[in-house]
Amino acid sequence: MRKILMGAAALGLVAGAAWAETNTFGVLMKTLANPFWGAMEQGIRDGAAEAGIEVFVQAVESDQAAEPQLNACNAMLETPMDAFITAAINSTILLPCLARANEMGIPVVDLDGNLDPAVTAEAGVEIAFSIGSDNVAAGAQAAEWLVGQLGEDATGPVLVIEGLAGNITGQRRAQGFADRLAELAPGLEIVARLPGDWDRGRAANITNDTLTAHPDLVAIFAANDGMALGAVETVFAAGKQDQVTVIGVDGNSDAVRSIRDGRLDASVAQLPYLVGKQAVENAARVVAGEEVEDFIYVPTLVLTREVLEAGTEPLLEFVR
Repeated sequence: MRKILMGAAALGLVAGAAWAETNTFGVLMKTLANPFWGAMEQGIRDGAAEAGIEVFVQAVESDQAAEPQLNACNAMLETPMDAFITAAINSTILLPCLARANEMGIPVVDLDGNLDPAVTAEAGVEIAFSIGSDNVAAGAQAAEWLVGQLGEDATGPVLVIEGLAGNITGQRRAQGFADRLAELAPGLEIVARLPGDWDRGRAANITNDTLTAHPDLVAIFAANDGMALGAVETVFAAGKQDQVTVIGVDGNSDAVRSIRDGRLDASVAQLPYLVGKQAVENAARVVAGEEVEDFIYVPTLVLTREVLEAGTEPLLEFVR
């Protein structure tokens, strides 16, 4: 548990006292071009509206624009805020800015678990709490579903497409998948594990190259839905949709449409809307001086065509 106290008495900062009454949260996201982050933004806005909190949201043009995100972060600190909710593009880029926020007495929230606790601790940056899915568990859940489809005795090559190199989220998802797959079905061999940079086109190219090298490929795990959809395009273009099972992570609106259309096989839904909503709710608790967990996990579920058509899973309420 962690308890953060705001104000000059707790922080020894005049600015902290002056800014503790703004009733405003700053939110720095990656990009709103990805429907995953669009759903999270909606959750943030709905949570803020319910709590009577103002939010100002900034994002950069892509989830690879690290330096522009740092510039946006520094610029946002010129606006008074009670809490700063941030989704860093990688584990290090925002650390100088977040250190400034600490000095100003502004609690920092790690949105979607993009910061590495060891790295932030070494940099002397304090995080009020992290919130998101358990990315290792999400990857493992994908492996469990895949083995449920193919069987424990299944054999054949498997491709893993990670996210941006150095991003802990994609690494954890890929590692969770690889470790669980090795436990459950050792005959399914990961023959390539490559960074797709969260990019649909790059993932499509990686899939094409891997299918050329391994024409008997049986499955692809992509660390987000955008890359999974790129992989699906290549698989269908090669006429191998009945041979290759493709699963992504996020459960975003594009993935849901593709699953309903019988193209993408499955996605481990991260429920970004719920992550955003609960981020605001718990940030408000921090500002009020209440205790929160160091890491708040939001549940995940495997979305398939059957699950979507049945419509009985309670968590479907939060799929956007």
